[in-house]
Amino acid sequence: MKTYLYILFTSLFFVACSNKNQTEETIAETTAADTLVLTNEQFKNAAISVGQMQETPFSSLMKVNGKVDVPPQNMVSISVPLGGYLKTSKLLPGMHVNKGEIVAVMEDQQYIQLQQDFLMAKVKQLMLEKEFARQKELNASQATSDKMLQQSESDFKTQKILVSALAQKLQLVGINPNNLNENNISKSVNIYSPIDGYVTKVNVNIGKYISPTEIMFELVNPTDIHLALKIFEKDVSKLFIGQPLIAYTNNSPNKKYDCEVLLIGKDLNAEGYTDVHCHFETYDKVLIPGTYMNAEIKVKNRNAITMPADAVVRYEGKHFVFKEVAKQKYLITEVNIGETENGVTEILLNEKEPANFVTKGAYTLLMMLKNEAE
Repeated sequence: MKTYLYILFTSLFFVACSNKNQTEETIAETTAADTLVLTNEQFKNAAISVGQMQETPFSSLMKVNGKVDVPPQNMVSISVPLGGYLKTSKLLPGMHVNKGEIVAVMEDQQYIQLQQDFLMAKVKQLMLEKEFARQKELNASQATSDKMLQQSESDFKTQKILVSALAQKLQLVGINPNNLNENNISKSVNIYSPIDGYVTKVNVNIGKYISPTEIMFELVNPTDIHLALKIFEKDVSKLFIGQPLIAYTNNSPNKKYDCEVLLIGKDLNAEGYTDVHCHFETYDKVLIPGTYMNAEIKVKNRNAITMPADAVVRYEGKHFVFKEVAKQKYLITEVNIGETENGVTEILLNEKEPANFVTKGAYTLLMMLKNEAE
C-alpha cells in the first residue's frame, strides 16, 4: 500500500511540473507590478519598436496681444481746402461710401468769386494772346519796337500763369475748369469720396461753417486691415518676416485667424516694446479697426529632449513610457511631459537617459500590464 501511494504522489508531482512549464511558455510573466516580460508570440503580435530619446529643436508658444489697424493709405480725413458752409450731407458713422460718391455739398461766396476770376482771366488771356500775335507781325516788318513785343509777350505769359493757378484752385474745390463757362457758375461745390470704405467719424452738421483746417469726415477702407502686435524687446529677435501665427478675439476665442508677420518695428517706445504688423490671410468684415485681439506665435528658441508622441501613454492622470531593461522585458516609468509638436512630445529631463524606450506599441504594453495586474 505504501508503495502504491508513493508511486501516485510521484506521478502527480511530475504532471504539475509539466503544466507549470507549459504555462510559462504561453503567457506573459510579471516579475514585478511595473515590469512586463513578453513571450516571442506576444512580442511579434504587439509589433514593438524601440529607440532612444532625442534632442530636438523645439518651439515654444509666445502669447501676445494687439489690435486691428489699417495702413495710412487706407484712412482718409476729408476737409474743405477753401472752407465754406455745409449745405447737405447724409453721412452717418458706419455708412458705406463708394469712390467718387458725393459725401457733402458746400456753399460760399468765395466759390462764385473764384469762378468769376477764372473766367475773366481766361477772357483776358485770349485778348493778350491776340495782341502778342499782332505785335509779332508788326515787329517782323519793323513797324514796332522790340520792347513793345517783349512787353506784349510778358503780359501774355503772366496771364497764362494766372489762368493756370486759378484752374488749380478750382480743381482743389472739385470744379472742373474745362467745363466752366459764364452759364454754369455755381455758389456750391461737391465733395467726393476718394476711396471705397466706411464712415468712421462725422464731425459736422448742416449749416456749420467749416474752416480749411477742420476735418469733416473720416473714412476707412478695411479690406487691407492688419494686426498690430505689441512685442517686448526680449522677444523681438525671435520673430522674422513671413512667420505664421494665429489670432483671435476675446469674444470669439474659438474662431482663429491665420496671419503672418509683415513688418517688424525698428525702435522701442518708453515701455520697452515695438509694433509688429501682421497680415490677415483672409479678410473678415467682422474685424473692424480698433478691435483688440490675442495672438499665439510658435518660436523655435530651444532644444528639448523628446520622444515620439505614441511612446507616451496616459493612465490615471499620469504619463508613462516603457523602458527596455532586457530583451522583451519592459519597465513602465512615469515621466513629466511638456509640449507636443509635429508628432513628438517633450520629456522634462535635465539630460536624456541613455537607454532604449518603446517608441511603438506602448499603449498595447499598458493594456497587457494592467490586465496582468488584474
